[in-house]
Order: sequence, then C-alpha cells, then structure tokens
Amino acid sequence: MKILNKIFGTKKERDLKNLLPILYNINKLEPWAMQLDDSDFKKETERLKSLLQAGKNTDDILPEAFAIAREAAKRKLGERLYDVQLLGAISLHKGNIMEMKTGEGKTLSSVPAAYLNALTGKGVHIITVNDYLAERDSKWMKPVYDLLGISVGVILSSMDTEARKQAYNKDITYGTNNEFGFDYLRDNMCRDLSEKVQRGHHYCIVDEIDSILIDEARTPLIISGPAEDDKIKIMEANRIIPFLKEAPKDSESGEYIEEREEEGHYKLDIKNKRVTFTNNGLAKIEELLNKRKAITGSIFSEENFEFIHYVTQACRAHFLFKKDVDYVVQDGQVQIVDEFTGRILHGRRYSEGLHQALEAKENIKIAERNKTLATITFQNYFRMYEKLSGMTGTAETEAKEFSKIYGLDVTVIPTNRPLRRVDQDDLVFLNEEDKLNAICTEIEQAHKKGQPVLVGTISIEKSEQISYMLKKRGIPHQVLNAKNHAKEATIIAEAGSRGAVTIATNMAGRGTDIKLGGSPEYLARKACGSEATPEEYLAAYEKELNKWEKNYKEIKELGGLYVLGTERHESRRIDNQLRGRSGRQGDPGRSRFYISMDDSLMKLFGGGNLKDMMARVGMKPGEPLNHPLINRSIEKAQQRVEDKNYEIRKHLLEYDDVLNEQRKFIYEQRDAILADKNLTARVKNAILETVEIILEEIFENETKLKGDIIINKLKEELYYTPPSLEEEQYYNLDTAIKLITEDIEKEIAEKEAKAGKEPLNLFLRFEYLRNIDIKWQEHLEQMEALREAVYLRAYAQKNPLLEYKLEGSQIFEDMIQTIRLNTAKKLLVLQIQERPQDYYYNRNRSRNIKTVHNDFTALSGQNSNKTLTRQGQPASVQIVRTGKKVGRNEPCPCGSGKKYKHCCGK
Repeated sequence: MKILNKIFGTKKERDLKNLLPILYNINKLEPWAMQLDDSDFKKETERLKSLLQAGKNTDDILPEAFAIAREAAKRKLGERLYDVQLLGAISLHKGNIMEMKTGEGKTLSSVPAAYLNALTGKGVHIITVNDYLAERDSKWMKPVYDLLGISVGVILSSMDTEARKQAYNKDITYGTNNEFGFDYLRDNMCRDLSEKVQRGHHYCIVDEIDSILIDEARTPLIISGPAEDDKIKIMEANRIIPFLKEAPKDSESGEYIEEREEEGHYKLDIKNKRVTFTNNGLAKIEELLNKRKAITGSIFSEENFEFIHYVTQACRAHFLFKKDVDYVVQDGQVQIVDEFTGRILHGRRYSEGLHQALEAKENIKIAERNKTLATITFQNYFRMYEKLSGMTGTAETEAKEFSKIYGLDVTVIPTNRPLRRVDQDDLVFLNEEDKLNAICTEIEQAHKKGQPVLVGTISIEKSEQISYMLKKRGIPHQVLNAKNHAKEATIIAEAGSRGAVTIATNMAGRGTDIKLGGSPEYLARKACGSEATPEEYLAAYEKELNKWEKNYKEIKELGGLYVLGTERHESRRIDNQLRGRSGRQGDPGRSRFYISMDDSLMKLFGGGNLKDMMARVGMKPGEPLNHPLINRSIEKAQQRVEDKNYEIRKHLLEYDDVLNEQRKFIYEQRDAILADKNLTARVKNAILETVEIILEEIFENETKLKGDIIINKLKEELYYTPPSLEEEQYYNLDTAIKLITEDIEKEIAEKEAKAGKEPLNLFLRFEYLRNIDIKWQEHLEQMEALREAVYLRAYAQKNPLLEYKLEGSQIFEDMIQTIRLNTAKKLLVLQIQERPQDYYYNRNRSRNIKTVHNDFTALSGQNSNKTLTRQGQPASVQIVRTGKKVGRNEPCPCGSGKKYKHCCGK
C-alpha cells in the first residue's frame, strides 16, 4: 500500500485533486459576486432556477451558486468561507461525507450545498442532533438565505401539524433525526392526504452523521400505543429477586464452574447484559411465584410462561444496570443516560419491559407499556433520500460502514491552518487508584500555571469521583454531565478560560466550540443582561473583546487547551471527538489518555490475566508505562470492537431490509387508497377476483357439482349469497362466474346509487385504512416474534435470515389477502344508513400515541447494552397551534354547512 500510495497518492490526496479545479472556478467568480448589489442576489437565484428548469443540472451552475452563497455569508455574517470550507461544501453537494475537524466551521460550510440543491424546488433537509442546534442553526443562517431569496423552516418537537407542514414547504428545513423520522411514520398513519406534512425526500445534509447513522442506527424509531396492564406481574417478579443467587464462579478466572452451576439460580453475561437461568433457577422461580400465589402450577404453562420474561428483566435491572452510570433517578422517574454524550435522554424508555423493571427496583411508580403501531430504522429512513450527505469531525474510522451500508464516501478536508495539537502517548497504570491520583496531580499542575484543562470521562460515576478528589485538593472546577447539562452553554463558554478545569462526560455532538480565553460573546451578554439594547451589547462586547485578546495570547503561550482522557472508549471515534476539542483553527493544544489495567477496554483487550501478568513482569503500583507500542495495541483492540459492532449493525439491517420492503409496499398502497376517488371499483375487482378463485377451486375439486356447494362456499368466504338460480346454471364455470359477477355488480351499483359515490368512497377508505393499520400492527408483532424464533433455528443447521425472509414473505402475503378480503366482505354486507359527514374520519382514531426510539436486539441474538425508547413530546412541552381557532358556533371549516359544534367539533 505504501508503494501504491507513493505512485498514485493517498485517498485524501486523490479526493482533493478532484475538488481543487471546482474550487478554482468558484474563486474566479468571487470578484463578480462582490460587485452585486443586495437586491441582485434574489435575481441571480431566479436566474439559476430558470437554468435548471431549462435542462441544466446542479453541477453546471455550482461555481456561480457557491460564489454568491459565499458573498451572501460574508455580507450578513461577516464571515467569508475559507477555501477548505468550500471544499467541504462541494463534497456535501456530491453526496459524500466531509470530515472536518472541530472548530473549522461545518455549520457555515453546509450553506452553499444547501442553497444549490434548494434551487431545484424539491426541498433540502438539514438534520441536527437536538432541537437547540436545529433552532440555533436555522436562525443563525436565516439572514444569508433571506438575502439569497431562499426560505428557511425548522421542525421542533413543540410544533403542531400545520406548523410542521409550513416548515416542510420551505426551501430548506432544519430539524432533528427523530422529528423527521417520526413525521414520516405519522404521515403514513394519517386518514387524509391533507394531514401529511412531508413532501418527499430529495436531498439531506446530516450533521454529526457518525452519531446519527452509526451510534443510533441500532435503535429504530417506533410509534406505539397503550398495551395491557402488567404492573402486578412486574412487581411480583421484582419481589423474588432477593431470594435468587448467582451460580458459583472460579475466583481466579472469573468464569462460571460448569459442574457447580446448578448450585446457583442464574448466570450473568456482563458484556452483553444478558441473564440466563439454570434448571435449579427456573424451579426456584416457579416455587417462589407459587408461594406468593402469583401463579398456579408450572411456570412453563401457557398462562404462566411470560413470568420468565418478567423475572429475566428484573434480574437485568438489579444486576446489570447501575444507577448513575446507565440511568439516574430524577423527579420520581428513571431517566436514561446516553452512553455517547453523557446526557439524560428525557422522555426515552428502555423497551421489552426493562424500564418498568428498573422503576420497580427503584420503588417508584411504574408507567404503562405500549404496543408498536409503526416503526422504521434510521438506516432505512435516510436511504430513502435521492441524495444523502453528511458532516462530522470523525468519520474516517467508520468509512467502511458508511460505504457498504449507505453508499457514502468519506472526504477528509484539511484544516484551514496547520494542526498544532500534540497528541501524547497513553500512560498505563496498574491500578485504578494510581491512575486517578496521577490524573488529579496532572490537573493540579496545569491549573497552577493557568492552562485550561478539559477532563473527559465515560460515565457520570467517574466524573463525580474525580470531582470529589479535586474538591479535596481545593481545585475549583465545573462538571458537565447528564445531571446538570442545563448549564452546558455557561460551562463550555468558560472552559477555555485561564486556569479553568472542566470535567465532561463525553463531548460528542455538543455543537459548541471551546475558545481559548473564553467566549467574548457570552461574557458580553452576561455582563449587560439579556434585556440590553444592541448598542449596550456592542459596548460590552468591545470591552470583553479587549480582555479576551490578552487572555487568548497568554493561554496560547501556556500551550492551549489540555485534553485529558480518563479512559479509552470502545470506539476510536469517540476518543478523537474528545481530542478534537483542542487545537481548533491552528491553536496550540495537548492531549493524553490515562489508562489502568482495571479499565473495561483493557479487560476486554487482555482478559482477566493481563493485570497479573504485568505485575509479574515487574510493573509496580504508581509507575506508569508509556510507549507508542501500547497505543498501537490499544487501537487494534478498539478496531476489533468496532468491527464486531459493525457486523452486528449490518446483521440487524439484513433483517430490517425484509421488513422495509414490506413497509414500502404497505405505505405505497395506503397513499394510493388515500388518493383514489373510486375505491368502489378497486374493491369490486377484489371481490370478483376472489369469486373467480373460489369457483375455479370448486370446479377443480368437486366431481359431483351442486349449486348448494357454490352458495355455501361464497357465504362462508365472502358473506355473499348468490341468487337462487336453476341448478344447471351452475354446471359451467364460465356461466357461473358470469351470473355471479352480474349479480355482484348490480348489488354494488344499487348501494352506490343509494349512498352516493362520495360517501361510499369515504366509507371504503375508512375500512381499507382501518384494516391496513390493524393488520400492519399485528404483522409487526408477528415479525418481531418470528425474528426471535428463527435465531434458534441456527442450532438445526438452518440459515436464520433465509428462514426469516421465507416465512416473513408468506405472513405478509397472507396479511395482504386478509386486508382485501375483509374490505370486500364489508362492502357486500353493507347496509346503507345516514351518518354524519365526519363519522368515518374521526372514528377509531388512535389516542395516546407515543413516539418511541426502540431497539431490535433480537436480530443479533443478544441483548444490547443500550435499548432506548423516546416519547415524542416530553410532559413539559406545550404544542403550539398555528392555524386559526374555530368558534363553536361558526360554520365548520370542512364545508358541511353545519355549525362547528354539531360537526367536526362535536
């Protein structure tokens, strides 16, 4: 590879070589763009749109579009896009992922690509990781887009349907991955085309694409509704946990002793967070539940079997999920902590009853369970876009996954100024205690000389432990984690100040840079207050800017921001995100990771014997190891874990692709039914096809044919009674089909004449959609159960995926036939009665629907260590109405002519 790279250049060099001629053409047009008046920008936008309509493609007009986008940003934001930012924008337009280091200006870099693709009129979606960033970025870039004559919208969780529709109709729409995904699912649950908010999936830019398409890829979006109440069963399972004991382990290896397993009741797989019961354990569970009268008889009987699941989840809650690491308890609720960002995931819940088990464990109120109404994975949602692109500071390590699953290429964009950060070799200690003491000593030394320090931890527990040790040493510091992320802006704004010490639980997806010397904008706003006039703010800003320039120079001389990692993460990408906080825009910086043999990655890398081996070869407590070879070995261990996780996600996707094809078919049919103005013909065709199949089967199998057989079969299958004709008229297949067809067509025509074409169409639409929604929900449950079942078939030398595809296809075909048959039956037995106009529209609409971010871990045959669920609207969020409020006595807006209170407002 080294020889080939010398001859042909590295991939980075080849990518840049392809982009530089386009950049040269953009730069040639900069003088032309600078001469434009403000009023000319909208005219240029209209001209470019007309060129596209005349047959040119976006690549043809790219230099002109990028040149005026750069000039617009310069005029409205005072920031001229660097050449490297334009290289990133070109990469985004070409449908690639641009890797641009932290602090290089990714948000601004997306503007030219978004503008160019918005000219097509099909809409551009810009995805961020949270509502705050979506709203901030849309407001920040709006003046630029306004000057260019491009409309901008934002999707927030607090918006109602009308506001969402307006936002999606804008040229560029900002929002979070969850909101876009849930809107897609809700659109495919609506009862009328006018309720749909999205208008297609043309072009998408995903910010922090590695976080969204990789870290969250295993957790699909789910819309769910209330299910049966099983709180009593959850409590009973929780109460018997103290009476169960773990199987004996070997004291040296930590492995379970096979011949003594039956002495215990359960075994734990800490790595995969799984629990398995011994035969003795299952017998003990049965005995305890019978004693408490929770069950009667065997736990393996049909009515009691589900208790095994409840006890399994109770064991996982007690032994595998730790408070203040995996979750925290706040305001009487179990709140999940995101392992990637360290933030609390408000409104999200573990699935499969685990969250209820944790609530029982913590002795707080158990919430109701839900059933799945609609679901989609992020992989399959984002693959719907005609063109997908993304940006992040760390994507190169996951380039293989982006290429194979999404067909996305990673382009590494060079920094605007050379990177001056020094990444030092890891320090490895024998014990956790030695490591923590060394960390605190290092922080103390840096703090004394005034160098700002960012301490990265992987859990709340570790951050609080280090905070406690620093307090004992009298070192002032700030803690940024899930328990106080509300102060995030303040903490990050001051993290680069002289002598600042900031302890952060993961730094991915924060969307804010740490500036050396602090943020003069934030300090000015703090000094003059939020109610200050622009003039007062400007005066305060000038004052703070002078202070900041002095502090900035001092901190640069001290070496810049010192990033200190307290532990290596399983993914190199997360470590790189932490390191990337230092050395922005050519600033100096330093980074180093401190590791102990007790760290989870070191245990995974070397097993339980590595620590003993290091002690035997002479490694003493308190003395660190420091060698580049150790760094390379740890990176190889991380790479092995990354490869394993990639295989799991790839395996998940193979299964979900089966469901995705079925989902696409169902949603297409649903849209066709919503748009069809003549559903009577569709249903009639289904009836006649069914009649033909039934008659052909009867004529094929019956030797002595009688008219009664045909009549009874049609009654049984279609609830339809054919006319009582002479026996001989049923002796010929073609004659029988013709006679029955004529009778059915006559009956349907009479019903249509009596009910009216439009009301009958409305009735059939309601019936079709009701059947589709109910059967699709049942189908999702069946497919989930099938997914778990086929995994066990591997023991019978069968391919689980092939079995899933074959059986899943058969289940799906049966469902489609059932939907058609049910609607056909309904039309044949229909009796015409007068109903209010909105009867079918409002009837049986889903209530108490929740949007959930759930996990399909059964696909890989193991339980994930993070199963997340998300409610779409937190309890504190108020939905804002944007449409006009209709008075109770005003005419109903549906056009019925009745008062609102007697019609849709009834």
